[in-house]
Amino acid sequence: MTESRAGEAPADLSGPELRMWEAFRTGAVCDLSARAADQDDPHADRVWGAERAVRADVVALLLLHGPPPVPGRVASLKLRGARITGRLDLSGGAVAPYVELQSCRFDGEVQLSEARFGTVRLVNCAVPRLEAARLHTEGDLHLPRCRVARGIRLTDAQIGTDLLISQAVVQRDNKGRAVVADGMSVAQDFQGEMLETYGEVSLRGAKVGVSMNLRGARLRNPYGRFALNAPQLTVERTLYLTSIALDHVPGSNSSTPPYGLGLTPPNGRRQQRFECRGGLRLDDGRFGDAIDFYGSRFLLTAEQEISLRRIQTPEFRFVGERPERGRVVVSGAKVVKLVDTSTSWPGPGGLAIEGFVYETLAPRGHFPLARRLAWVEAATPEYSPDPYERLAAVLRAGGEDSDAREVLLTKQRRRRTTLPPAARAWGYLQDWTVVYGYRPGRAALWMVVLWAAGALLFSQHDPPPIKADEHPEWNAALYALDLLLPVIDLGQQGHWKVEGGWQWGAAALVILGWILATTVAAGASRLLRRG
Repeated sequence: MTESRAGEAPADLSGPELRMWEAFRTGAVCDLSARAADQDDPHADRVWGAERAVRADVVALLLLHGPPPVPGRVASLKLRGARITGRLDLSGGAVAPYVELQSCRFDGEVQLSEARFGTVRLVNCAVPRLEAARLHTEGDLHLPRCRVARGIRLTDAQIGTDLLISQAVVQRDNKGRAVVADGMSVAQDFQGEMLETYGEVSLRGAKVGVSMNLRGARLRNPYGRFALNAPQLTVERTLYLTSIALDHVPGSNSSTPPYGLGLTPPNGRRQQRFECRGGLRLDDGRFGDAIDFYGSRFLLTAEQEISLRRIQTPEFRFVGERPERGRVVVSGAKVVKLVDTSTSWPGPGGLAIEGFVYETLAPRGHFPLARRLAWVEAATPEYSPDPYERLAAVLRAGGEDSDAREVLLTKQRRRRTTLPPAARAWGYLQDWTVVYGYRPGRAALWMVVLWAAGALLFSQHDPPPIKADEHPEWNAALYALDLLLPVIDLGQQGHWKVEGGWQWGAAALVILGWILATTVAAGASRLLRRG
C-alpha cells in the first residue's frame, strides 16, 4: 500500500476501498453487498470478487490512523458485505472509532490481542480465527451469528459492557478448544443464546457482572473431557443453561441488539434445548441469584460428569432431562433453595451429594417422599448419615415432621446393614418393637399386650408368700406389671415364692420389660436431640 500523509487517502486505493474511506469520515454504512440473498451469505461457497474486496491493511489504517471526520459527523467504520483480504492485525493498538462489520468475510485471522476499543460489533461474519487475548473494550464486544473456523481466544479480556456471541458457530482450534476465555471479565451481560461450539469452551476464573445466558446453546466436544469447562466462574446474577423460545419477537432480523432472541419458554411453546455433548464443570463457582437448568439435555459418556462441586448460589434449578450416562456431582455445594423434579436426577451410581447443603426444597411436579429417599440412596452407594440428616432437617424446618421421622427411620435401617451380626440383630429387635423410637405408640401397645398376657397367666396361680407374716394381698395384674416395669417397685415382686414354670414366665416378663424400656429410652433420647 502506498504511503500517505496522516489523514490522507493512499493513492492506490481500489474503488471499494475509496468508498469505505469516504463512508468512514461521515460515519455512514459502506455497503458492498450484491443485494441478492443467494450471493451475500458470507458462509456460502460462492466466490466474492474484487468489486467487494478491501485490504485488511487499509482497514487497519482507517482504525488506527484514519482521516478526521467531516465537520458535524462522527467517524466510524460501518462495513457491510465486504471481503477483507489479508490478515487484520490491530494487536496492541488503540482504536477510537466505533466498529461494526455486517455480513463480511475475512480471508485471514483477526488479531486483536491487547488492543483497546470503544465498541466492536462483527455481525454474521465469516472469520477464520479471532485472536483477542487481553482485549480491552470500553463498550460491547458483539459476535452474533458469526462463524469462526478455528476458535476464539479471549483470555484475560476485559469487556466494558456486554459480550454477545448469540447464534455464533465456533469450530475448534488445534488444541481442541472452541472458545478460550480464561480470566475474562465482562462488566454486564454475557449473551450466548443458541451458540454452537465444536470443542471445549473454557471459562476458568471468568467473571460476569450481571447474567450469563446460554439459552438454547449447543456445546459439543467429542474430542475431550469437557464441553464447558468453567471452574471458579463468578456470575453476579443468574447463569441460564436452559431452553429458549423459538417464537422470535418482531425485528428478529435486526443487526442491532438484542437481535430478536427470546426467553426461557413456558410449557407448550416451541423451544430449543440447551444441549451439552460432553462434560460440564462449574466447580467452586459463585452465582448471585441462581443456576437454571430448565429443559437442559446432557449427553455424556460413562466417564464424563456434570461437576458442580462446592458451588454456591441462592437457588439451584435442576429441572432438565435425566442424563442417561455419566455422573452428576454436587458434593460440597451450598444452596438455599433446591428446585428439582423426580425425573431430572440420574439413578444409582450416577449421583454424588456428599456434603451437599440445601435449606429448602421446592420440587416441580410430583416428588413423593419415597422418590426423595431413592434419590438419597442413589447418591450413597456406601452408607453415609449426612444426606439423610440434611433431608430430615429440611423437612422438619418446613413443618413435615412425619416425613422427617420417616427419613431418619430409613437412615437407621440403612445403617443396620453395615453392622456386625449381633448389633444387626439388636437393630432388628428395636425396629420390630418400637421402630427405633420413631413410633413410640408401638412400645406402649407392646407393654399393654405383655401386661395383659402376664396378668392372665398369673391369675391361674396362687403362690405362697416368702414371709408368712409380711406380704401384701396377691394381685396377679399388679404382679405382672411389677415384673414388666424395671426400676419401679409396685410392692409385689419379691414377696411371693414363684417356682417351676411360673418362675420362667416371670423371668420372661422381666427380660421383655428391660428390652422395651431400653428401646424406648433410646427413642426418647433421639426425640430430645431432635427437639
